[in-house]
Amino acid sequence: MTEANKADPWRNISNVVVVGLGITGLSVVNFLSSRSNELDIKVIDTRAEPPGREQLSSSVELYSGGWNLDWLLNADLIVLSPGIALATPEIQQALKNGCKVIGDIELFAWHVDKPVIAITGSNGKSTVTDLTGVIAKACGVNVGVGGNIGVPALDLLQNDHDLYVLELSSFQLETTSSLHTAASAFLNLSEDHMDRYDSMEDYRQAKLRIFDNANCCVVNTCDAATYPSKELGLELVEFGLHSSAQYGVVVDQDKEYLAVNGVPLVSIEELSLVGRHNVANALVCLALLEQVGVDYRQGFDALKSYNGLTHRCQVVADKKGIKWINDSKATNVASTAAALAGLNCKGTLYLLVGGEGKGADFSELGEHLSAINVKLCCFGKDGNQFLPLHSSAELFDTIGDVIEALTPSLRRNDMVMLSPACASFDQFKNFMARGEAFTELAQRYA
Repeated sequence: MTEANKADPWRNISNVVVVGLGITGLSVVNFLSSRSNELDIKVIDTRAEPPGREQLSSSVELYSGGWNLDWLLNADLIVLSPGIALATPEIQQALKNGCKVIGDIELFAWHVDKPVIAITGSNGKSTVTDLTGVIAKACGVNVGVGGNIGVPALDLLQNDHDLYVLELSSFQLETTSSLHTAASAFLNLSEDHMDRYDSMEDYRQAKLRIFDNANCCVVNTCDAATYPSKELGLELVEFGLHSSAQYGVVVDQDKEYLAVNGVPLVSIEELSLVGRHNVANALVCLALLEQVGVDYRQGFDALKSYNGLTHRCQVVADKKGIKWINDSKATNVASTAAALAGLNCKGTLYLLVGGEGKGADFSELGEHLSAINVKLCCFGKDGNQFLPLHSSAELFDTIGDVIEALTPSLRRNDMVMLSPACASFDQFKNFMARGEAFTELAQRYA
């Protein structure tokens, strides 16, 4: 967007209501406050004690514990946090009243003036986002990484980066319409957030918005759901775990390699990342970086040494021949299935599953569990829904109860893995807190 175009969205806007505080809401308030002294900024949060309220400037009025419809109906612009659906009745009233409703990514789009890479998908998007940034940095690029992972997108604009790499959730994409990207990737689609969407197709369409205004669309040859409509005539780049994909896997002298256009580049056995899903993730990173002109070959050492994100298949203890793995970020069935597919466990796998199920169907995991030597340890609000999946399944109240019960049975070559296939909100603030609790227990009992 040109500077002239970027000024257009702010015409006739003086009253802004930020809905939802927390990390994202605070970043929006701080960004708006730094942009103009003339904006009247208010915040609504339906929680009685919203996180971040102590960091909110005293000049910004806060309404908490419910909705203030008068504020909404008199706003010129509403900036909605991702956790609040557009379908919320109070937001729908504001829309019918003619108010413009956007999210923080749309606000970012109005102001960014450097190339943007955007990544979405049901699983793997955090790893791809982080690894893309790591490789770009190793290649000498001044890169800003954030969005739905780590740093809020608007906070990234405080620094003059040459490239932005953003993880975007379906929730964020719902309120984004003018983000121009040099390249966007849709990694995969699997059942998630069925408590928010009416159907899988509604969920998919929200994800597909990442290709609106994209110069290049990176899609998964193994998942047809990631492809935009052919009628749109968009430029596609394909990745997949086979030799025919532009970014694929080839075999040379009995070794598998990451390959581009059939040319072997990096031996898969040299990667620190574990699992076939992470091979695919690495391929996406190469595809995205090539689209923005980064010579990713300079970052191969960084690619090889990268061992993943905290809370994503992270080994947090390895003592007496027993590995403890924190995969708390596996908040849906497909993510847990991918983790299981990448494991090499010579003993018994003690798998911790459960939490807030979000209306998901867990039956798919049964097939994966039947193929391995597993003891299924179920916990949390929806832990009972996993009991029919395996004959070894046992129900506990908490992760702590699980660890205390299983520890005396552990033997060399066993593995204890938290990969819950559920959200954490029944017992924890977020998946990070859940992962940290597991890590603390693992290091204590190991």
